[in-house]
Amino acid sequence: MSYQNRVLPELLEILNKAPKIDLNEDIVSIRKMEPPAADRSPEVKITTRNIQGPESELLLRIYEPADRNGTILPAVYWMHGGGYILGSPEGDDGFCEYMVNECQCVVISVDYRLAPEHPFPAAIEDCYAGLQWVFAHAEECQIDLSRIAIAGASAGGGLTAALSLLARDRGGLQIAFQMPLYPMLDDRNETSSSYEINEENMPKAWNRESNLKAWELYLGPDAAAVTSPYAAPGRAEDLTGLPPAYTFIGQLDPFRDETITYVARLAQAGVSVEFHLYPGCFHGFDAIFNDTEVSRQARSGCIEVLRKAFKQSNKE
Repeated sequence: MSYQNRVLPELLEILNKAPKIDLNEDIVSIRKMEPPAADRSPEVKITTRNIQGPESELLLRIYEPADRNGTILPAVYWMHGGGYILGSPEGDDGFCEYMVNECQCVVISVDYRLAPEHPFPAAIEDCYAGLQWVFAHAEECQIDLSRIAIAGASAGGGLTAALSLLARDRGGLQIAFQMPLYPMLDDRNETSSSYEINEENMPKAWNRESNLKAWELYLGPDAAAVTSPYAAPGRAEDLTGLPPAYTFIGQLDPFRDETITYVARLAQAGVSVEFHLYPGCFHGFDAIFNDTEVSRQARSGCIEVLRKAFKQSNKE
């Protein structure tokens, strides 16, 4: 049964025009597909830094106000999506610039290693190393140490949740806020929504089949019987002591139920958490190049909570 009649009318054309991605094909060729271009902002300056990662050089892409004039600003440490196998920081230029302009903050995006060439734990260790660099170079980057948030979407949302766990467990990095948007959290794919959104009814959206393949490539052939929570945060047994959180997800996203479960467990663990479910919306509906009312609403919601989080952290 097709789910087209359940997709919001304003999103239907976007879904129908989306390219169909088969992860069983050549991953290198798929990576060469260019996302739609987003308008660049003349008010944002972009620079890059190469730092030493766990096993290789690591690139950080830094976005900041062009007319900053030495102001100390809060920061968002951003992790791009792509199922742990696709994507790059440049693909999120539009949204990162949007956060800079709307929140008056610095955004630092990490170019973590991708699977299958670099399976878990490469990505999360790269993300952790990049975050360590941000904290160590906060004075140089004119960043307020008390107002560093971490965020990402899809696989980047999964890395956000995993990085929150890893930073808590290793100690030393005090994250003010986490924003794991429609996060890729659980490799088990046992929820109702993971079966509901599939190749048959949503062939051009991220669905069960694409998700199963992405997890297979990310975890690699030697995946343990019980996967690490730093790979799949949905498996984490202890969610206490994590930073306050915000997330949203579309009702037609295979990650819907694992996200709702994770949000409930955060609340049960005493973590302050805010959540929004968008009916009629598929995975990634909020992309910066989607100029629809619901996409703009979702993006504006992120900005509102980031502003609130930075304001709250500034008072403490």
